[in-house]
Amino acid sequence: MRFGIVVFPGSNCDADCHNVTCDILGAPATYIWHKEREIPDVDVLILPGGFSYGDYLRAGAIARFSPIMEAVARFAGAGGYVVGICNGFQILVEAGILPGAFLRNRSLKFICKACSVRVENNRTAFTSLYHFGQVLSLPIAHAEGNYYMDQATLSRVAQRGQILLRYCTKEGEISDEANPNGAIFNIAGICNEAGNVLGMMPHPERAADPLLGSEDGIKLFQSLLLAQVHG
Repeated sequence: MRFGIVVFPGSNCDADCHNVTCDILGAPATYIWHKEREIPDVDVLILPGGFSYGDYLRAGAIARFSPIMEAVARFAGAGGYVVGICNGFQILVEAGILPGAFLRNRSLKFICKACSVRVENNRTAFTSLYHFGQVLSLPIAHAEGNYYMDQATLSRVAQRGQILLRYCTKEGEISDEANPNGAIFNIAGICNEAGNVLGMMPHPERAADPLLGSEDGIKLFQSLLLAQVHG
């Protein structure tokens, strides 16, 4: 499996994603500058975390107009796997590739800490190596992680199994106290209706090596490798 990592001005997790794909998974990965208009021959696109364009206006609002995003939309529309992590998730939402919108954290403060998330759907290319209900420890680092959608959209995505990860306690309980940013329905990760585009606020690439204190994120990338084998 070949990975492409899109780099925007202000991205700061691109090297982390490259380390996971190349050094840990042993899969080839290439950086794709945001001014490119075509996607190279890759199987998975990663839009990494960071602060694209300094988060001016709002997170992801300017990056959504980068030349590469038209190609990202075409790639996703053709069934290619796309993973948006943190700022990458915000960009996918701004581009209309994933539903919803992002608000400031309800605390109005930047949050950087490890949090617990529960696997709500393990029947996807991104989560197949996890168990349903499994609790993961993944770090978050954002100021605009308060994910929002109207009730009609929430009902629709819930019925279709698009909600993949929800913030929870260490014991797996979904509660408001376990919600770090105020995201609706405690949503931490969601996919599109076709199931080939994932957006998530926690950073799996920062929890993929025992040196980082958690390996709970590595199975997300390994699930994608498995999806290619059985695809």
